[in-house]
Amino acid sequence: MKSRTRVTVQQTQRLTLTTALANSIQILRADAAGLTAHLEEMAAENPQIVLTRPQVPDWLPRWKSAFAIDGDRPEQAAAAPSLVSHVLSLIDAMRLDPGQARIAEALAGALEPTGWLGSTLDDIAQPLGVTLPAVEAVLHRLQERVEPTGLFARNLAECLRLQAADAGELDPVMVAVLDRLELLAKGDLDRIAREAGAGVDAVRACLGRIRRYDPKPGTGFEPLSAQLREPDLIAEKTPAGWIVSLNRSALPSITVAAGRAKGRAEARVLVRMVEGRNATLLSVGQEILQRQIAALEAGIGALEPMTMAEIAEALGLHESTISRVVAGAAVDTPRGTWWLRMLFTRAVREGGPAAAALRDRLARLVAAENPEAPLSDEALAKALEAGGAPIARRTVAKYRAMLHLPAAHRRRRQH
Repeated sequence: MKSRTRVTVQQTQRLTLTTALANSIQILRADAAGLTAHLEEMAAENPQIVLTRPQVPDWLPRWKSAFAIDGDRPEQAAAAPSLVSHVLSLIDAMRLDPGQARIAEALAGALEPTGWLGSTLDDIAQPLGVTLPAVEAVLHRLQERVEPTGLFARNLAECLRLQAADAGELDPVMVAVLDRLELLAKGDLDRIAREAGAGVDAVRACLGRIRRYDPKPGTGFEPLSAQLREPDLIAEKTPAGWIVSLNRSALPSITVAAGRAKGRAEARVLVRMVEGRNATLLSVGQEILQRQIAALEAGIGALEPMTMAEIAEALGLHESTISRVVAGAAVDTPRGTWWLRMLFTRAVREGGPAAAALRDRLARLVAAENPEAPLSDEALAKALEAGGAPIARRTVAKYRAMLHLPAAHRRRRQH
């Protein structure tokens, strides 16, 4: 039997990730800071790309990270919050008066990656025009309330002392040991014992407890997430209603150099890509915030349930495009600067409130509770149910952990 060669024609369709397509996707998903860096790299390689950097205002006082953590949807999974964004979210939940909030934000801005303060209290007080005792009062409050314990310490000894006090282990022997860290580092336990008037075994026991403390409580946070920087969009209320616009000061303007030199075609393509990115970001931001006017008016406690699929359907885009556009993008509002991605949150149940709104109510209940009688998770669940939001106790515990709020017995010890 002879074998015969058979010729068939088959049509297939395949998407090839070309350099231009990869560049387009990178531009689409870049935030203002990332896109600026990318454009600077492109301009360095192609002299036909002309960048003009804008004047950048100071956005720090407006930055809020109320949405720094949200685990409602798989696509929302991101890096851990940065140290400063974590601290600012807890400061926001403390509901300080405006003067104390300004001091607290300045102290947060002075944090080093270790979690210690990198500036003296005098250096913080002078630019704010406040007294040193006023800064000290806010500092002590932050040291007592902000988790993990040890943040806002001015040195190693104070960091360990805060943790010892929180654990109920700051007895006279521990105080003496922490006052002699140089001797402890040398292993001179006998001298510490003599000067403390205690036994060597007691000093050794203190050493064992100190080894369980975290000397750098700030290092557990993501250093590059939720940076304090200018936002990508600006939401403003006008007599005609809310207006969402691009923050032109966040990006350099990009043009093509005059002449007929090599590289002009590539420069024009890049300009079109950036313009497309800006147009898509603006339309997505407008659609998102149009659905969240209640949150713009009243705060995140009024946040409405919303998914990326809903925004994609409304704009005729793919859901993956929405995910890329909002990744890392932020909007400045009169209530602070918010991550766009974290405005997406599902309802806790069908027809119920948004999970993020419920967490905001939970934070407010904890901030307003009696320091001598903190509310248990069960009491918090009942209080939320009385406010029209039925919720299980285990869900309260989950949301409390997401907000970095300790359990009731720990909160009682903090006050």
